Amino acid sequence: MTLLRKPFGTRGEVHRITPENAGWRYVGFALHRLRAGDRVEDVTGDREVILVMVEGKARLTGAGQEWGELGDRMDVFEKTPPHCLYLPNGCEWAAEATTDCTIAVCSAPGRGGHAARRIGPDGITLTERGKGTNTRHINNIAMENEDYADSLLVTEVFTPAGHWSSYPSHRHDEDDFPRITYLEETYYHRLNPASGFGIQRVYTDDGSLDETMAVKDHDVVLVPRGHHPCGAPYGFKMYYLNVMAGPRRNWRFVPAPEVEWIMKRDS
Repeated sequence: MTLLRKPFGTRGEVHRITPENAGWRYVGFALHRLRAGDRVEDVTGDREVILVMVEGKARLTGAGQEWGELGDRMDVFEKTPPHCLYLPNGCEWAAEATTDCTIAVCSAPGRGGHAARRIGPDGITLTERGKGTNTRHINNIAMENEDYADSLLVTEVFTPAGHWSSYPSHRHDEDDFPRITYLEETYYHRLNPASGFGIQRVYTDDGSLDETMAVKDHDVVLVPRGHHPCGAPYGFKMYYLNVMAGPRRNWRFVPAPEVEWIMKRDS
């Protein structure tokens, strides 16, 4: 499996990650970079979808409804809460860009348990997590305490320059609730300045998987298993959009043995 996925263009659909081409069972992710006037349409099929207006504005229709113009964050690093749209399985949707915009399509198996609805910006509050150079800021879009979806867990993370994120290192790759849950995960990365880079490592305790990647603006990293910390070098701010899904909609993780002492100290 290739964990680091580069965009295959700069306009239109630039990522399409499916369970089939990722080699897993649950998470899907697509990204559309549109210019004003561009249009995209798709069907959810047997999957539920959360459309995230990463930046820019678009008119959205879906599940037989007109949702109007969504989006007011013109640069993702404004860190304001995003406008999002939840769509259940078995419906059509379309977006027409009213400004240049970036739309993320987060998907997972749907069971028809939730109706279409807007998510955010109301109800999403930027919150701080971590200490020292492990401090980062979170916009929770649809985590488990919000009953917004059948399978999807979606969140945004802003990591200051020189800081670490998704750290202390942790994994969620076993189905043993409540100790740990099995969740596949994608990271959609942005850097500021866009010419910058970040670091992401994906590794297992036994070393059977151990990859360290330089991530650039608009790259996506797949996390099928193992621990997955990120680092933002001095001078470059990092953003990522996480999509997680698995057999149950709960996020429970186990820290890497080498960092357990940090978690105990900081708890």
